[in-house]
Amino acid sequence: MTIRSRTSKQSATALLMAIPALAGLLLFILLPFAAALALAFTDLRLGSPLPVKFVGFGQFVQLFNDPDFMRALLNNLLFAAVVVPLQTVLALALALLLNQGLPGTVAFRTLFFMPVVFPMSLVSVIWSLIYAPGPDGMMNAFLEWASFGLWEARDFLRDPLLALPGIMLLSIWQGVEFQMVILLAGLQAIPQSLYEAAALDGAGRWQQLLHITLPQLRNPLIFVMLITTILAFRLFDQVQIMTRGGPDNATTTVIYEMVQSAFARQQVALASAMTVVFFLLVLAVTWLQRRYTHHEREMT
Repeated sequence: MTIRSRTSKQSATALLMAIPALAGLLLFILLPFAAALALAFTDLRLGSPLPVKFVGFGQFVQLFNDPDFMRALLNNLLFAAVVVPLQTVLALALALLLNQGLPGTVAFRTLFFMPVVFPMSLVSVIWSLIYAPGPDGMMNAFLEWASFGLWEARDFLRDPLLALPGIMLLSIWQGVEFQMVILLAGLQAIPQSLYEAAALDGAGRWQQLLHITLPQLRNPLIFVMLITTILAFRLFDQVQIMTRGGPDNATTTVIYEMVQSAFARQQVALASAMTVVFFLLVLAVTWLQRRYTHHEREMT
């Protein structure tokens, strides 16, 4: 068998094995986006007896003049800007702690990973009870104890200043363990010989972290940040269960506005325009992240 025929056979095998993934990408990503893009240029409404008309960019103009959508977009950006770095740093700290080989590490790994197993609906209900108003609420009681009685009981989920930070805290608590496991696997793949050589050269723990651990964890960190960013923009379950976008749109998100437009107000075309804008926004953010990290990799 010649090299060319062997290469062709390997290419055909690889293509055959990639068909299920490509089919899933086509059926569940590309075709729905194409349908949403087509509907976004119409005035389709569920239950309307009027014929569907082509309106061009009318839905997009209406969208960017809608204060509710702009507030939802701002909330999504703020949520991602806070949750992604904090969750990544906390996950890295936990991974470093569990990588020390301390007694009971296996038990702590299991305990830390448990929140990921629970569905977000259940977690949201439990945290709604934690945020219960009044001095009997667990969070209020804890803050009153931690502040030596200076904290005044607040209704977290009905306070415009505390509702979104409360959801951020829940999301970090529920998602940090997934990142921790990925980073822990990356830490365990780093050769110990690098640390031994650095120690012989007189490098301390902090220098080893900066010059060995973080460069070796570059790819896991990039992966973790990309996934966390996408999940942050997909924020919906917590909002739907805990606040329903309130108070005063303090926790509304783009996906929540999509659902409300499509199913509550039956504005399918407007919801499709939101979908297109949301898809392009997430695509742009992830592209910028990859481009920035790739540029840093070339610089180093």
